[in-house]
Amino acid sequence: MMRRGGGRHSALGMSLLVLAVLLSGPRATAQPQAAPIELWVDASEAPRKIFHVRLQIPVSPGPLVLVYPKWIPGEHGPTGPIVNLAGLSVRAGDREIPWRRDPRDMFAFHVEVPSGVSRLEVTFDYLSPTAPGGFSTNPSAKLAVMDWHLFLLYPKGSDIERTLVRPRLRLPAGWQWGGALSAQAARQHEIVFDPIPLVLLIDTPIVIGAHYRRIELAGPTDGLPPHVMDIVADSEWALDIPASRLAAYRQLVREARALFGAMHYPRYHFLVSLSDHLSPFGLEHHQTSNNQVPERFFVDDEVHRRLADLLPHEFVHAWCGKTVRPQGLVTTDYQQEMLTDMLWIYEGLTQYYGLVLAVRSGLLSMEEGRQVLAAYADGLNHQTGRLWRPLQDTATAAQILYTAPAEWANWRRGVDFYPEGALLWLETDVLIRRMTEGRRSLDDFAREFFGSGIGPGGRIFVKPYTAEELYAALHKIVPYDWKGFFTSRLNEKRPQAPMAGLLEGGWVLNYTEESNPFALPLSEEVLPLPSSLGLAVKEDGRVLDVGYGTPAYRSGLGPGMKIVAVNGRRFSKDVFLRALAAARDGRPIQLLVENDEFFTTHELLYTEGVRFPQLVRDEKKPDVLSEILAPRAAERR
Repeated sequence: MMRRGGGRHSALGMSLLVLAVLLSGPRATAQPQAAPIELWVDASEAPRKIFHVRLQIPVSPGPLVLVYPKWIPGEHGPTGPIVNLAGLSVRAGDREIPWRRDPRDMFAFHVEVPSGVSRLEVTFDYLSPTAPGGFSTNPSAKLAVMDWHLFLLYPKGSDIERTLVRPRLRLPAGWQWGGALSAQAARQHEIVFDPIPLVLLIDTPIVIGAHYRRIELAGPTDGLPPHVMDIVADSEWALDIPASRLAAYRQLVREARALFGAMHYPRYHFLVSLSDHLSPFGLEHHQTSNNQVPERFFVDDEVHRRLADLLPHEFVHAWCGKTVRPQGLVTTDYQQEMLTDMLWIYEGLTQYYGLVLAVRSGLLSMEEGRQVLAAYADGLNHQTGRLWRPLQDTATAAQILYTAPAEWANWRRGVDFYPEGALLWLETDVLIRRMTEGRRSLDDFAREFFGSGIGPGGRIFVKPYTAEELYAALHKIVPYDWKGFFTSRLNEKRPQAPMAGLLEGGWVLNYTEESNPFALPLSEEVLPLPSSLGLAVKEDGRVLDVGYGTPAYRSGLGPGMKIVAVNGRRFSKDVFLRALAAARDGRPIQLLVENDEFFTTHELLYTEGVRFPQLVRDEKKPDVLSEILAPRAAERR
């Protein structure tokens, strides 16, 4: 285990330029800017899922509104977990100050600051979820992700770029921390960090844990800003990462530099939490990313393979999403609503380049990259919600789709701007290469629009853009009706996935009995069923979802039911899969189904067998896809 090392950096020395749209109307109150907000977070009871918070907030006498962050960047919705705030107390010296929640805004608290008072002390507890799920990270018994927005109240109307916060953190005994923040002092498990603008603090989480390892991936000797991996784990053995895997992550940094050119941050930290008690999850930030993966992620090839594009995805967001950001996602504080209609770029393009960089860096092989794309195409082709919901609406409605229930998800349609966005941008890349006879590519656009084309590296800033500006930038790469190209694909209801990128890229979608690991459920508790069946079912027979109009739907199955028997035999994974394989002769599969306390029989007619998607080479066309996935950095050419 390596202890945190390296030089000391001043957060105040970083350039922070946020080009935001100013809110109309007067601010709620003018607050002094000279003194920072003092923040103490006691995480010593993190294993018990409770954090104790104390704030000292500079104020002026008169009415004051304190707000809890509501719209969290990268979460694309009003996801601030205000319900987990408990024990709230506001004091001025020895006096307790009454507070009142705003009846229309659950995230706002009204207080009256007495005459002569220049500082309020606010205390509360943050009650962490005890089970994984949702956006709010939950600690395990051995580690936690410190997302600072969970522990903050701030005066409404504050200039989040100018308001300084001085964080202090108390760790559980024996725990360590890692991240991009700069520490002034550390003593007896307590860390005092440098004062930092509120906007940058919320954008810079850290990890804490009993088992910690810090790994230098790149730095000035490589001609790059410092790139560090901060890893916390539930067990020490999980930190023993194969050298070849670390080499691929080092190559990821070089491939990102080769793609974008400029790196818009002074340093970058990959935060990785290895635990089976957290949901696999990633969240992007300017100079760091939060990556939650299973405990065996680094040491188990199969586990790593399934999530190998997670860190590349969040890394790409440092350019696409954090630095260069759709106008509707640029806000002046954390209470203003965000517009998510351009997530097909923010997330879709990132999904594309996250996969491309995973292959270029060696985290995935070319064959595995093709398997991912085959799984995207297969899943989208059998997404029945495409019949009524266009791709654009999945982005516009993201704030409700992220938290939609699993039941009837196939018919409802979810956040398809991730996989379909990836296929859409693959089509764009192939089209540019074809129209320019290979002289230009989407890489040229990425470099110009997100990287070197907007300025040198080393500083943090935000550059908003509109869809029209994106179309114009693509037009400079190659003249084309890009607005018409994207508008039709976004707004038209199309029953099939956008396949042109694969087809014109030299590959066709095919089905074989050979398993595609990327087309299988992440959870081992869910059966590996073909998408065309339209059924998601757990190993205990519980039906999770049914696709509208599919063979499973026509059989009468629905979410919440439980398959008890298959062809007269007790349901099990093997029994059901064998029945599917044997049903090619046209005989229906007989199912006994429990629905609440009632039992019914159903006939499932499905003759395609157990098949999985694969990409097959079309020798009649040039292999553009392999050109796209080939490494760019000199070290791997």
